[in-house]
Amino acid sequence: MDATWRALDAYFAAHLGFSDPVLEEVLQTNAQHKLPAIGVAPNQGKLLYLLAKMQGARRILEIGTLGGYSTIWLGRALPPDGLLVSLELVPRYAEVARRNIARAGLADRVKVLAGRALDRLPLLEGQGYPPFDLIFIDADKENSLYYAMWALQYSRPGTVILFDNVVRGGQVLYANSTDPRVQGIRRMMEYLSKEPRIEATAIQTVGAKGYDGFLLARVKESDDDSRQAAGVHR
Repeated sequence: MDATWRALDAYFAAHLGFSDPVLEEVLQTNAQHKLPAIGVAPNQGKLLYLLAKMQGARRILEIGTLGGYSTIWLGRALPPDGLLVSLELVPRYAEVARRNIARAGLADRVKVLAGRALDRLPLLEGQGYPPFDLIFIDADKENSLYYAMWALQYSRPGTVILFDNVVRGGQVLYANSTDPRVQGIRRMMEYLSKEPRIEATAIQTVGAKGYDGFLLARVKESDDDSRQAAGVHR
């Protein structure tokens, strides 16, 4: 089936415009710099763009930049005075991403911060960043729970939160899995299942990236608890 999934992705891309010369150059640059090929697929990038557009997002937080491919898709959805803050663990990847973002003409509205996300996230509020309209989480799955908690900390009523790679080829089903990424996602799922501020769904996907899926959540409107601190400790 993998060949059929890839062929269908190519078919949809040909008809629905999932790429352009800038995005192709970004992918080539990332490959030349030997960045791992773990970024979103073109159709997934277009989904991020459409979600940000439909949300009317003016402020976006991304956890996990890699080479900036998904960052560019999200940045293109912003208005000229919008802001995207993207956190990347590896300084070398962050530098490649900054160059790619500048090539895409988005350096005026996208800021890439290098360093461990769980060290960076507690500093954002003090640096003057406002609550975000959309938060995309595509980083180390082991810390998914903490990213979920911080996402709520930096959200507002109506914020959209998207977690990538939550299916893990179906392994997320198994409570006895020894894969720390699977266990990280399971802890996040358990947390969200009990979090009254969140309404969410999860979608299984197939395609050029194989079998996986994403979780899509929205922060509920509430006068009482929509801006309560998430009590993050790590």
